[in-house]
Amino acid sequence: MNRDIREVIRDEPLVRGRLVELLLREGPLTVPEIAARADFPEDEVMVWIMGLRKYGYVAAEKAATGDDYHRYAAVRRP
Repeated sequence: MNRDIREVIRDEPLVRGRLVELLLREGPLTVPEIAARADFPEDEVMVWIMGLRKYGYVAAEKAATGDDYHRYAAVRRP
């Protein structure tokens, strides 16, 4: 990770809407796919996705096999 983890975590509220909108528009995506489409580093996207998952903005879908990445989908919130 090039940036301090505290900086990455602090940016989560700023990128939350962009990531959720991307997932609503494109459907479930892996972390590398999200990073490529949103033009963010994969390691930072992973931190943000874990936070979004913890607080109910996204849900993980099981990978097809043990070697595949999980896909993350936006959760519609009231």
